[in-house]
Amino acid sequence: MGTARRATVYLDPELHRALRVKAAETDKTISDLVNEAVRRNLAEDAEDLVVYRARAKEPSLKFETVLKGMRRRGKL
Repeated sequence: MGTARRATVYLDPELHRALRVKAAETDKTISDLVNEAVRRNLAEDAEDLVVYRARAKEPSLKFETVLKGMRRRGKL
């Protein structure tokens, strides 16, 4: 992990309680659980950006055109 940095985070009481229970059940620390959750969230954002960039040059379609095509194919 390298050198960890300390941060103050304020959690809702119910969320904090749930984290304490989860930490006890999994033999992990609350910090471990929070770090894992933040990593997952940031990884999802990174994946979304990759897909967005790959599709950025695709032509735009008008909503009405998409609707007409779906109706024509019996999807609506």
